Amino acid sequence: MTQIYSAFTLFTSLLVEAMPFLLMGVLLSSSLILFFDEGNLIKRIPNHPFLGSIIGSLFGFFFPVCECGNIPVARRLLLQGLPTSVAISFLLAAPTINPIVLWSTYVAFRGQPEVFWLRIIFSLTIAIAVGCIFSLQKDPRPLLKPLLAKRLTVIFEQMEAKKSLQTSPSQPEYSLLQSGSFLLSPQGQTVKMDQTLLKSPVNPKSQVSKSYKWNLFISNVTNELRELSGVLILGSAIAASIQVFVPREIILNLGQDTITSIISMMILAAVVSICSTVDSFFVLSFASTFTTASLVAFLVFGPMIDIKAIGLMLSIFKPRMIVYLMVIVAQLTFILTLSYNYLF
Repeated sequence: MTQIYSAFTLFTSLLVEAMPFLLMGVLLSSSLILFFDEGNLIKRIPNHPFLGSIIGSLFGFFFPVCECGNIPVARRLLLQGLPTSVAISFLLAAPTINPIVLWSTYVAFRGQPEVFWLRIIFSLTIAIAVGCIFSLQKDPRPLLKPLLAKRLTVIFEQMEAKKSLQTSPSQPEYSLLQSGSFLLSPQGQTVKMDQTLLKSPVNPKSQVSKSYKWNLFISNVTNELRELSGVLILGSAIAASIQVFVPREIILNLGQDTITSIISMMILAAVVSICSTVDSFFVLSFASTFTTASLVAFLVFGPMIDIKAIGLMLSIFKPRMIVYLMVIVAQLTFILTLSYNYLF
């Protein structure tokens, strides 16, 4: 009973810690409907895999959310046609490369500035590298969950339909809402649609346009919270159970030399699933017993791949895709931190 009580306490704390950031991410992703023309934003992103990966990695600086909040943003941008390399780079780098996490890391390791800089450099390197790797998959639909792939197919069909309307003036014209669920005819009639991307020629200052956008905003927030909250609860429950029923000493006892210390801290980061905004203060307690490289491995690997984030990623990608991400990120984290340990 004591273990069950401890597991429930940890589960509640993880959920309370993560839910505000998930809500922030959902509100941020849904606000794109109100304040941004997503189509124009995506068009301005270069198609070059390396440049796109760099831009995606730096997006995180403008979205101060952790690994729980960046997933709704990445999912929405993917559904709007964002290149795969940019979306994955953003997904991996945003939990670390944002003002809140950078500030907390600097405060926690003020006496070890190398940890602060290594976390930034390694996180950007891994995010850009993984983004370039997945840029080889031009069509993201094979990587996505079937429902999201179906939505993306509808979007592609609508974009093709717009092109055909522009080249065929004899056909009747329709006003398409920018990111909503309705097709609006010139007579004011609405036709139910799955989703649209195209910009509405309706005057954006009109009351009708604003009311439609607010309805779409509320609908998107509701749907995102319903889908993502469930997987967040499941991921938090699994993380809490592992922390309680698998003794932490099993992991920490592995950290007796250079290689096993890095591996053990990566495993600990995945199991603990602590938010990236406070993980610097958590790992600071191991600074006297673990090497700098292993501390950096914890700070780099944890925000990208932990049990809680994996649960949320499953709302976007197929399980096979998650396995690819885990293996590639783990290998790159291990290689970079081990190289630093031996070279410096």
